[in-house]
Amino acid sequence: MIKKILILIFSSALMLNAQDAPIHHEISATITPSTSYLEVTDVITLDESQVKDGLQFKLHNALEVEPNDMITKLDESVNAEDVGMDKDDAGSDNALKLNVYKVNIPSGHKGELKLTLKYKGEIKSPIKQSAENYARGFSESPGIIWEKGVYLAGSTYWVPYFNDELITFNLTTTEPKDWKTVTVGKRTKDEKKSDVHIDRWESPTPQEEVFLIAAPFHEYSYPMGAVTAYAFLRSPDEGLANKYLETTAQYMDMYRKLVGPYPYSKFALVENFWETGYGMPSFTLLGEKIIRFPFILHSSYPHELLHNWWGNSVYVDFKTGNWCEGITAYMADHLIKEQRGQGAEYRRATLQKFTNYVTPENDFPINKFLSRHDPPSEAIGYGKVLMVNHMLRRKVGDEQFIKSYQKFNRDNKFTRASFDDIRIAFEDVTGEDLKWFFDQWIDRTGAPELILTDVKVKSVRDFNNVSFTLKQIQDDDVFYLDVPVVIVTKEGTETKVFQMNEKEVSFSFSVKEKPYKILIDPEFDLMRKLDPRETPPTFTKAYGADETLVILPSEDSKDYQLYKDFSEMWTKGKDDKFEVEAQDDVDELPTDKAVMLLGLDNKFAPVVNSAIKQYGSELLPDGVRYGKRKISAKDNSFFISVVNPKNINGVITLLTIGNKDAVKGLNGKLPHYGKYSYLAFSGSDPTNIAKGQWSVNDSPLNKTLDPSAANVKVELEKRKALAYLAPVFSADRMMEVIKFLASDDLKGRGLGTPELDKAADYIAEKFKEYGLQPGSDDGTYFQQWTQDVLDKKNVKLKNVIGIIPGTNPNLSEAVVISAHYDHLGLGWPDAKKGNKGKIHNGADDNASGVAVLLELAKTLGKTSKPGRTIIFVAFTAEEEGLVGSQYFVNNYKKFPPKKILANLNIDTVGRLFGRKLMVLNSNTAREWKFIFMGTDFTTGIASELITQDLDASDQKSFIEKGVPGVQLFYTGIDSDYHVPEDDADKIDADGLVKVATVAREVLEYLADREEPMAFTGTIKSGNGKQHEVKKTGGRKASTGTMPDFAYSGKGVRIGGVSDGSPAAEAGLLKGDVITEFNGKPVKNLKDYSNYLKEHQPGDTVTLVIDRKGEKKEVKLILTER
Repeated sequence: MIKKILILIFSSALMLNAQDAPIHHEISATITPSTSYLEVTDVITLDESQVKDGLQFKLHNALEVEPNDMITKLDESVNAEDVGMDKDDAGSDNALKLNVYKVNIPSGHKGELKLTLKYKGEIKSPIKQSAENYARGFSESPGIIWEKGVYLAGSTYWVPYFNDELITFNLTTTEPKDWKTVTVGKRTKDEKKSDVHIDRWESPTPQEEVFLIAAPFHEYSYPMGAVTAYAFLRSPDEGLANKYLETTAQYMDMYRKLVGPYPYSKFALVENFWETGYGMPSFTLLGEKIIRFPFILHSSYPHELLHNWWGNSVYVDFKTGNWCEGITAYMADHLIKEQRGQGAEYRRATLQKFTNYVTPENDFPINKFLSRHDPPSEAIGYGKVLMVNHMLRRKVGDEQFIKSYQKFNRDNKFTRASFDDIRIAFEDVTGEDLKWFFDQWIDRTGAPELILTDVKVKSVRDFNNVSFTLKQIQDDDVFYLDVPVVIVTKEGTETKVFQMNEKEVSFSFSVKEKPYKILIDPEFDLMRKLDPRETPPTFTKAYGADETLVILPSEDSKDYQLYKDFSEMWTKGKDDKFEVEAQDDVDELPTDKAVMLLGLDNKFAPVVNSAIKQYGSELLPDGVRYGKRKISAKDNSFFISVVNPKNINGVITLLTIGNKDAVKGLNGKLPHYGKYSYLAFSGSDPTNIAKGQWSVNDSPLNKTLDPSAANVKVELEKRKALAYLAPVFSADRMMEVIKFLASDDLKGRGLGTPELDKAADYIAEKFKEYGLQPGSDDGTYFQQWTQDVLDKKNVKLKNVIGIIPGTNPNLSEAVVISAHYDHLGLGWPDAKKGNKGKIHNGADDNASGVAVLLELAKTLGKTSKPGRTIIFVAFTAEEEGLVGSQYFVNNYKKFPPKKILANLNIDTVGRLFGRKLMVLNSNTAREWKFIFMGTDFTTGIASELITQDLDASDQKSFIEKGVPGVQLFYTGIDSDYHVPEDDADKIDADGLVKVATVAREVLEYLADREEPMAFTGTIKSGNGKQHEVKKTGGRKASTGTMPDFAYSGKGVRIGGVSDGSPAAEAGLLKGDVITEFNGKPVKNLKDYSNYLKEHQPGDTVTLVIDRKGEKKEVKLILTER
């Protein structure tokens, strides 16, 4: 251990000696926000190597320096340049003026020099719109001291600036008593003295600038070993702080393993008093709106954390180009998508931006990139650099890629580094000469364009030889490429990588099985320009067009003025790019420019309608249909992009506005949705309610080799992500719960058995262990009562209740999360034929739901500080007709139904296996669809909303009382529903983690939601009465089909057919839609279920089905379930 420490000390010393010792500042600063006043004493220590004649520094010209024999003012009102974090803001308008001072070095002086400066003055530069964040709504200021907060940085020149030298510093601040400061490094003093607060921060590692951020912060912290995570918020919000602290710990652990040791002693989330998205060394400064967007935690926030390795400790040598944004985007934004299985889609979108925005006129080599200031610069400096890193990774392999960047980080920490330093690290690790690769991609403009030609298949003995030619058709010289080629066969896929070193090369590929298709770069691994047919027609193509014709509806249209107002706002300041005409003045659509149609009644709208029909969508007289979903035009706005039918390189967009007050909001929001093909917004403050991309069906880099296999679905080999987050939830722990509850020892957790009581005791103990407070009215974890259940008399029942108390007294309605813990025991009351007397373990139904419930309790119980009270309930007797939940809603005094915001019920979630998580009864509140759209985005876990009225589980008891309720659910034809084979070894453990992740997002949102949720379901009449338990265990007759719960049309679509069932023998198929049952119309699943309940096994019934538009009549004999 001692030897290792000595080696580290020695290597650090070598690193520091290899360059001049940094200038050191010992700063004492007093800030007075009410007057924008700053007073500073700075004791500067300069190393002997820096003490030279002509030594100068610059300082903000509003700061008056006390007379000092050691300095002479040379100039004043000199224009400031961007420095430090803002050095990459090329060409930005900086109105700041500086004074220039010369340091008077005493004659004959040797050794280091100490210079003490005292200065004071007002700093209050205005906050302006940021050009760098042209589409993000961010603003900036070079420096401001204000009653709302303080922002000082290198760009403020509030600390003497010695021409780009790295510095170290200690900063002691005195500020108002309720204020705190944040800067780089470690805080060593944090104390109040009478009416002031004093902080001291020490930053011994070389830095580019000194930040001073201050406000009346509320501070939260979380230790992570040698590093502490902080949150500095402008208003108290422990729940929000905990989310960020937990997320910091997650990503910190991942990046330590991926890149190397974290270079600082802290990382802090700091809430700014205007909207920013800054990443500084050891902290990030984000605006108050930004930090409350739920998706930020797994998008922008990890990006800013990673900047502490790239850009904020290994600094950028801007003379040779900005490398750090591209690798940060690759290891953060791209990595998050890759972890969710969406890496190829992300890369396609990245290439599409480059293709749509970058032209020969605005292109430049990567080594000239400083910062993004418009879409083309972002497409090059972020997108192209990201793709270059991806190609480098594919070339050397994940292990070597990671080791190379770890070496680059070690060798260049706290120094300025270049692309050349990255090359050197890769060459040292891999032993390869990569100069050609870096020269080609860093120093050249442009990108290759590929076409596939001359594809032939020839069978030779036992093999099939596929020959083909690849051409690069760009005007530039050849790019050396490693081209991935996939051959699809009956047995799957085979992949080879071919080296392309000429603009036209022929290759061949031999496979044993008959080849179905050939795919060139199907996962978008190459930096290249895309053919328009490889990508959906998205709005980026319209936004990137050099010219756009905007076509207004007829002047006689009632909405003409509405669209005229929109177009004036949309085109303001861009007269060279837009031409606006009324439809009556346009005879035909142009082919040489983008087109924007305004209004559903625009005479050219049928062109768009014709195009979207190929995607199963259409314009309607009163709205639009995207796939299965119809959206009314009333109060809603739509934006659609399609390919120009006369020019595949062009696009036509159509915008309809359903609320006249949405014009301004749409102008502000539409630029943020460039990667989509269709959108829908609702209301005057337009809220996105639908978005997506059209499918791609005819890529010219894919060719079908066997016409009979044209519709074969291609499944490419799944790749591992570059790194993985340690999950918040433990699959192993949830499986332990399931194995216990679904063990033979508990004999199926039957009603009224000692084993069910044992399960209840187990859940209560876990609630206690995880920090939940007893939740029943009598102060225990059990809500107990006795009642008759079916043919069992005087059954003793108990629900298990734990709570996390709310912290906001204004949010008096609680949120209930629930799962039932009972099952069928030895086959009562709903055993299928031949199964009575057998143990029904109920692993999926519903030990899986209880496992997720307990995992959420563990994760949230001791740390969550929700605004609303969260009630965790494990219900009994669900299988006997929702007895436990009915008793709860009728008898729970602490939170009767009128004091419950919503119910999130978890039932049968153990067999997800990569499929969509179903959300049942999502029609009970308008907000559910928006909530789950949000979870899809923030978690990457797809869900499907089922809007039918289903009596599936305990959420029904809440719905009948007027409480919005949904059930998280998944089952399929292979679900082993209510049979003894529902065992723990068939559970998808990874799927449980996904369910828990979605449930937590929903739960935390509901717990902090301030507005009520309007109930839109059906309240049961007479719902004040005690629930009457049904005298039967439900229907016994079955057709042997599993419904497709996601189907929302008329009838019941079949999702699966059991082998040997009546449905199978009658020839029913998956996808058939049952429209009639014995002559009665089947409108939905509830109708179908009720009709089945009227019959017994052995009955013959007649079904009418719709099979791809053709009606068929089918007779079958029902069997026992």
